[in-house]
Amino acid sequence: MNIHFKRTFSTLLGLSALGLAAAASGDAHALSCDEIMNMVNVNVPANIIVQTMEDSGDQFTNEEIKCLTAAGAPDEVVNTAKKMSAASRVEEPTVERGGEGGGGSGPSKTKDRDALQDAERIDDGRGGRGGRGGYDDLPEDGDDQADRAGGACADDVDEAVEAYKANKNLGSSLALFNMLEAGTCPEQEERIQFYLGMNLYELEMYHSSQYYFMQVVKKGSNGRYFKYALPKVVAIARYTGDDSELMRLASAAKAKDVPIQEYPRKAQNYMAYLYGVDAYEDEELSDARRYFGMISTKSDLYLKSKYFEGVIYRQQDRYKSSVKSFRDVIRDSEQVTLYTDGEVAEVERLTDLSLVNIARIYYSIQRFDEAEKYYSYVPRTSDVWAESLFESAWANFMQGELNSTLGQVLTVQSPFYDNEEFLPEATILRALTFFNLCEYKQVEFELIRFETAVRPMYTELVDFIKQYQSKEGRKLADQAYEAYFEGVKKDTVLPKSMFTKFLRNQDLYSLVRHLQVMDEEERLISTQKSLWRDSLGAHLNSILEKDRRRYKQRAGLVMLKEMAQMSNQLGDLLTQSEIIRFEVVSAQRIGYEYAMSSVDLADTKDEKAIDFATSRGLAYWPFNGEFWQDELGYYYYTEQSSCE
Repeated sequence: MNIHFKRTFSTLLGLSALGLAAAASGDAHALSCDEIMNMVNVNVPANIIVQTMEDSGDQFTNEEIKCLTAAGAPDEVVNTAKKMSAASRVEEPTVERGGEGGGGSGPSKTKDRDALQDAERIDDGRGGRGGRGGYDDLPEDGDDQADRAGGACADDVDEAVEAYKANKNLGSSLALFNMLEAGTCPEQEERIQFYLGMNLYELEMYHSSQYYFMQVVKKGSNGRYFKYALPKVVAIARYTGDDSELMRLASAAKAKDVPIQEYPRKAQNYMAYLYGVDAYEDEELSDARRYFGMISTKSDLYLKSKYFEGVIYRQQDRYKSSVKSFRDVIRDSEQVTLYTDGEVAEVERLTDLSLVNIARIYYSIQRFDEAEKYYSYVPRTSDVWAESLFESAWANFMQGELNSTLGQVLTVQSPFYDNEEFLPEATILRALTFFNLCEYKQVEFELIRFETAVRPMYTELVDFIKQYQSKEGRKLADQAYEAYFEGVKKDTVLPKSMFTKFLRNQDLYSLVRHLQVMDEEERLISTQKSLWRDSLGAHLNSILEKDRRRYKQRAGLVMLKEMAQMSNQLGDLLTQSEIIRFEVVSAQRIGYEYAMSSVDLADTKDEKAIDFATSRGLAYWPFNGEFWQDELGYYYYTEQSSCE
């Protein structure tokens, strides 16, 4: 017989020992796929397994459901796991703000989305050559024949193209580069650039291939190679995570009202997504929803579009519609086809963030119990679990569940998150909680410790940002990036966890990732044969060096924006800390005045007995301050109020 335990911690202010409690409760130890299959393999009846699963109260993830299916678990077991998944628990709030209008996801219908095709991916395993698309990516005979028919160098270009098809990428790319540099083949330029990009693509020099594909794309959609080059740029953007080049293209095209249908079918999903993001950033929310509504339901970008849709509805105070969109993300996450580990991780993050956003909606309408419930659905393995736990602590605080609040704050401030989570507000919440318990000495201790740690960070941020605020200073943003991300600045009080938080900005993360790709490419160039390395390789290195400076400047500007937001947040928290300390002094003065006016009370020490027997199902163990990962999230204080 398996017994699952819920672990909680309790503490008393003024005592050095914490107490650990365990209770027979179903939401603690999660039944794993292996545990369930062990029962299946020893012929435990399916109805008993189902009952055990239901009694456990576990929430099963998509991965666990897939594991059970792949392992051949009985249908009733798999169906039970699906019913106990996060998607099955999501409900809509009953409060609606603002008019619903037409609702839904914009004017485009589902069948219109299905008509669009997925964009290509690098190494998606479906192509011929190296799993990167094969000959299906190459121009049709009619397009290539038009270039073969006339103009200088046609035969030489044909020979180089045949070398490319024979996997002689170094020789082919060098021949094409020499023709391009000589400038004697103007009629063949677009064709040369395209096949030069294809050769570099096969050599896995993705930034350099992007450079040449973009030369083709910039010539416009009337070119014969545009429809072949653009999907390759999309594939590279998906690989690096950086779509900044495409975003500039999309922004300019959207401003000119270029229809999505004019793009190659393999790139239409991605361009519709970029149109939507650009419209969202320009606060054109209706247009953003319209573009997001064009994305195929078969694309992983569909989930991103639904997530954006939920955010847009939330900004418009259309809560029911917002929750519906976030529910769609959770529900449809099992339906989209994913090809890479990165896409799987992205989808998991979107589903977790959708749960967090539903919880935030409930919090905003002051349904704190519902908010706390949805925060609890975020899996412990999620990258956003600690953040959701902290926000859940606020929900408990607002309900007066102060001991639960303290326990959750204790988790997010544990050493396990020193490098991963920067949550300075957690100390403020901890201080506020003790303030409500009238433990004023503890409040002062927490706030002094907070100010001592945070004020130097605030000062460094303000001083550093000031250097780049002018127009001339912004041109040196690449140096700001190098200061922290390349270790140029040696003396800093900013913790690693703060930069981990900065990197959750996808624009910054993708630029950092792209810079790493460029570094890898530079090393790859250095390993090639000297004839190639000293000619085309040298030219590519010059492109990389120029673009590296440009990309660092972009990354620096995004980093400086994140730093400015962080400095504002820390400044606000420091102000809050000072206000709370003032309130502590005021509360203490009132307490002293009351004690002086009540002599009998002043001379009496009320020794409160602590009853640990809060439930028959609870047992407490002493906690000596040592954290264990499997105990995170189960801490619980038994602090009693000192308020008179």
